[in-house]
Amino acid sequence: MKKRTFIKLTGTVGAGILVAPFLGCGSGANPSAKNATIQSFGFDQEPLGYNVAALAPKIDAVTMEIHYGKHHAGYVRKLNNALRASNGAYDGKGLVDLLAGLAPDQTALRNNGGGHYNHTLYWRVLTPGGAPAPEGDLKAELEATFGSVEAFEEEFSSAGASRFGSGWAWLIRNSKGRLEVTSTANQDNPLMSNIVEKPGIPLLGMDVWEHAYYLNYQNRRRDYIQSFLSLVNWDKVALNAAANF
Repeated sequence: MKKRTFIKLTGTVGAGILVAPFLGCGSGANPSAKNATIQSFGFDQEPLGYNVAALAPKIDAVTMEIHYGKHHAGYVRKLNNALRASNGAYDGKGLVDLLAGLAPDQTALRNNGGGHYNHTLYWRVLTPGGAPAPEGDLKAELEATFGSVEAFEEEFSSAGASRFGSGWAWLIRNSKGRLEVTSTANQDNPLMSNIVEKPGIPLLGMDVWEHAYYLNYQNRRRDYIQSFLSLVNWDKVALNAAANF
């Protein structure tokens, strides 16, 4: 995929590929993105949308309070400070377009813009009440790509468990339009086409920084990963996967 095409696609995501939970997925057919309420990525921290205890005991309330209220909020604050310091260089540009155009040495925007986007996606895909497992077209695509849903989960889990230090595991739609599992260090993400090895459109992101799990799981990252997968709202992921880029 050419760079200009990738930026066009990621701009579509910024305009609202990630959406509110879809009601009525029980038929097994994935919803179409055109049926969804548009939810874009802004530069402010959006409300969590559910109680900090809603994911307990798998993700405890204290971890949620610290993770959302301090870590994520800190990225948002520092991102906006960096944007103000840019003297209008990014005026009119959305978060997704900003990330897609970053160079490796743009450290403040890279770390804090990535931290804001990544966490926004993380909270959205953990919204309670969605399908507890992949269904319909997404399930079929996962099976066609990885062999089975279980094989996908194992590859995704390994990507998170093997990420040295801090970072993220991702399910993406890659530059060829195919599903792929990848991981990135720190707060990098697959939208950063000038920075990461495997660019793409993030459909599912899992935080494996210690602040996401250490109070409850200590060094048992794999236990946290299994808990995370059991909490994923697959309606959200299905909408991301079904979107027409």
